[in-house]
Amino acid sequence: MSEVLTINRNKYDIASPDTSSKLPEGLSEDVVRKISQDKKEPSWMLNHRLKCFKLFQQLKMPSWGPDLGKLNLDRITFYAKPNAKPNSRSWEDVPEDIKKTFDRLGIPEAERKSLAGVGAQYESQVVYHKLKKELEDQGVIFLDMDVAVQKHPELVQKYFMKCVPPSLHKFAALHGAAWSGGTFLYVPKGVKIEQPLQAYFRMNAARMGQFEHTLIIVEEGAQVHYVEGCSAPVYEEASLHAGCVEVFVKPSARARYSSVENWSKNTYNLNTKRALVGESAVMEWVNGNLGSGCTMLYPCTVLKGDNSKCENIGIAFANQDQNQDTGMKIYHLGKNTKSTIVSKSISKNGGITTYRGLVKIAAGATGSKSNVQCDALMADNKSQSNTIPYLEILEPQSETEHEATVSKIQDDQVYYLMSRGLDRQQATQLIVSGFIEPIVKNLPIEYAVELNRLIEMEMEDTLG
Repeated sequence: MSEVLTINRNKYDIASPDTSSKLPEGLSEDVVRKISQDKKEPSWMLNHRLKCFKLFQQLKMPSWGPDLGKLNLDRITFYAKPNAKPNSRSWEDVPEDIKKTFDRLGIPEAERKSLAGVGAQYESQVVYHKLKKELEDQGVIFLDMDVAVQKHPELVQKYFMKCVPPSLHKFAALHGAAWSGGTFLYVPKGVKIEQPLQAYFRMNAARMGQFEHTLIIVEEGAQVHYVEGCSAPVYEEASLHAGCVEVFVKPSARARYSSVENWSKNTYNLNTKRALVGESAVMEWVNGNLGSGCTMLYPCTVLKGDNSKCENIGIAFANQDQNQDTGMKIYHLGKNTKSTIVSKSISKNGGITTYRGLVKIAAGATGSKSNVQCDALMADNKSQSNTIPYLEILEPQSETEHEATVSKIQDDQVYYLMSRGLDRQQATQLIVSGFIEPIVKNLPIEYAVELNRLIEMEMEDTLG
């Protein structure tokens, strides 16, 4: 049945001519200073970058999880500036070759039909960014992160890398030193944004590194849904994605972050995402991880406020030569906090999927509840599926549940469906569609056309 599960990436693997201007490969203090200089950053941001660079030099590579031995950071380009005007508000102002790339991915079409705002990043720079005027009039700020540093320095300095500290791990420190582009989103108190805001990140050049920073602040009683998509063409040598997402959800607010990371097999996807949630607030993560050769990604939620909640839904797909090490982390600090984790994975042709999760209920977090459900589907006997949960329960007046299942596409299931008139390919598609249905129904496919196409390509067209 392997032919049924072959992924067709033609639309995503088309690379445009590389016309960007680049700094020398590898990360050094000189490169860090030149990045900051090119962006005309204030001194506090340069000092932040330099402190992060020193941390990066001191911290060790992760000694657990997938093998990172083939990732040569000295061969990575940490800053590449495309030949394009930054932050255009019209697609007509974007260079034709770059615009064609985003046209293929459906970004302008999605914006016209169903999005409240869009940002598009190419290499290290945001080339397009626009928000609907009615949201601007309500005080919503939706900007390229580089622009936010210039226009809203006090707000950025208050929150930047306060949720994800650079000391968290080596790649958080690397991100703090080399970050470029990304999204700044501020939703004022009581403002509820009905349509999603979307950003799309594209790496085009070989041996490229992309380090976008996403900072989302949702004030009291506000509501927002933010969507991110990512892709890159296939090359022979490794590329690196080490972005960072920070979400601050204030009391009684609600934030939803949806992403599908569809990098190519030569990409190491070492992303860091974390949310800090206030009293009676809700944080939702919906994650799809596909394409990259190696992924280490564990969205984290800190339920700081009493009665706060989080829901985490994720799916990982691993094909031949792919290692998807994903999961979620939840810290219950407030009273009566609740968390739900649903993790699904599909592996085939020797691919490896791993759920690596942490649930910690702190002493004093009385009445807290957590439920974790991990389901893995294997297409053959060569693939691997692992579940590595870690529960640290320090409060006796709390509840935790963990359930894990591993199953294989069974011949008798396929035969039964074929006896009802389906061919083998259709039968397999139906089984897989039923397996991923709880994830797909939570993705914003009714709004983000581009994201819908990604899911269809990876999970429908390619699975039948």
